[in-house]
Amino acid sequence: MQKDVGPVGQIEAVNVEISVVLGRSCIPMQQLLRMGRGAVIALDAGEHDEVWILANNHPVARGEIQIHDDKIAVSVTGPANVYDYMAGGG
Repeated sequence: MQKDVGPVGQIEAVNVEISVVLGRSCIPMQQLLRMGRGAVIALDAGEHDEVWILANNHPVARGEIQIHDDKIAVSVTGPANVYDYMAGGG
């Protein structure tokens, strides 16, 4: 017999993939194909710029990078503007 967990229990059982976008770059495919180990790709973001926080590849918040000891984390600073994200805005 399966226990009825209800709507809230069902929502809590869903996993969401979280990713963070530090910045973007637009380069020619030929340059990308020539890249090898140690290549550096310059991004359109600065050291103190906010990052995008994505849930299942959809922007949900903005944040700041936090470094504690040898761990990297992101603190949420506010909601994401989907239109800014789609336009490549920072």
